[in-house]
Amino acid sequence: MRCYKYLIPFCCLLVFFSCKEEQKTIFIDTNITTKGNSIVEVNIPQFDAQEIVSNQINSEIQNIVIAALQIGNQDGTTSTSIEESIDSFNNEYKTFKSDFPESSHQWEAQIDGEVMYQSSELISVAITAFTNTGGAHGNLNITFLNFNSKTGQRIKNNKLFKDIEAFKTLTKPFFKEATKGKSLLQDYKQFKLPANIGYSEDGIVLLYNTFEIAPYSTGIIEFVIPFENTKSNLVFNSL
Repeated sequence: MRCYKYLIPFCCLLVFFSCKEEQKTIFIDTNITTKGNSIVEVNIPQFDAQEIVSNQINSEIQNIVIAALQIGNQDGTTSTSIEESIDSFNNEYKTFKSDFPESSHQWEAQIDGEVMYQSSELISVAITAFTNTGGAHGNLNITFLNFNSKTGQRIKNNKLFKDIEAFKTLTKPFFKEATKGKSLLQDYKQFKLPANIGYSEDGIVLLYNTFEIAPYSTGIIEFVIPFENTKSNLVFNSL
């Protein structure tokens, strides 16, 4: 009979950890293409958890991919799915080749997504999009998306911190170190936070895309602020 006294506590622990596991948002690496596609590659995480949460996150990721494949004015986007955008990109290329048959230039688009960070409170996703439609060089753009793990709602950068101005002050010396010896389009007195701020296992990642604060030759500027430097200012706890 003595062995049975451990059975109830064990079962309780099993149920507890099972529930914890069920609450975690699961993501699946997904390749998206269409029958007539030959120049677009899309590999993104698709989230599979509570329907409302998954729909919110997947919809935001979809919108970023659609925008990346849009040719011309971003406000003129009519695609309602990634598949439509892939076909539209291919059709634009066919039109280009028809109008300029002597051109040897090949269009291409590569879009990849990855989960940078995941906890019970926050999920950070990075979408890297490279497109080349015949210019002097291709266009590379990275987008960070931060989501509330419980609701799936996207979190604005200023909502990641209790005091955004204090975070900006903390960031400035890290920025100076990361840009030492690099050409910039602004001086340090005009310092501003980047459009992309996200969580990683190492800390808070800040990323400036090409042309955001520097010329094309400088490339992307990225650096990390360790959690211990800013933990007291975070709205969402780190692991």
